[in-house]
Amino acid sequence: MRTDINCDMGESFGSYRIGEDEKVMPCITSANVACGWHAGDPMIMARTLELAATHGVAVGAHPGYPDLLGYGRRNLETFPGEVRNYILYQIGALAAFAGAVGVKLQHVKPHGAMYNLAARDEQTAKEMIEAVQAYDPGLILVTLAGSLCAQMAADAGLRVAEEVFPDRAYLSTGQLAPRSMPGAVIHDPEQVKERVLRLVRTGMMTSIDGRDLALRADTLCVHGDNPEACLLAASIREALETSGVRVAAMGAQ
Repeated sequence: MRTDINCDMGESFGSYRIGEDEKVMPCITSANVACGWHAGDPMIMARTLELAATHGVAVGAHPGYPDLLGYGRRNLETFPGEVRNYILYQIGALAAFAGAVGVKLQHVKPHGAMYNLAARDEQTAKEMIEAVQAYDPGLILVTLAGSLCAQMAADAGLRVAEEVFPDRAYLSTGQLAPRSMPGAVIHDPEQVKERVLRLVRTGMMTSIDGRDLALRADTLCVHGDNPEACLLAASIREALETSGVRVAAMGAQ
């Protein structure tokens, strides 16, 4: 069995620092790099890609809504075609920096509100898929496990990595619990490790209201803005490898 550990990275901006990318990077296999719209800037993008290249970590674009103030976590009303072009623009920007350090993009993982909306909204998912197809249909689209977007992307012929969040609580519908809900973000490394081990052994995770959810986990996400991100990533990797699970980038052969 094989799985990937990914983390949202490069989300600092100017003099504002978010996350501990230098500490987390050695523990993961794929990095989702912010493209300057919900977080990040050209200097941070370049630095994050250089860091990933140094550690042999695969990289992908992490596009979001143009919403620095809301950190990309607010739903924005868009006209038809806007989501497609927002994503295409951001993939292209990150690809330029990736080429400058000699690495290729492996995947695209949309951020925050855009990601969550695509999991259940057909038009948003359609435009997300169209953006990846237009730039490079060989890229992997990372999306919420069991979501509408995952099914639509697979039907469209894209490579899909279904994603599970060990440090986030789930609703019984399979959607992520809103961050405003108590217990939505899990900070205890031991609890996160237990959730991961149950997931890889049984394919199940417990929802916030105590129900069992069946989830496919091609990749596991640790949030870089979680203060315990470094501990969580290291703990998850150790638990997986001790259980005989090969930890490798989602695009690895």
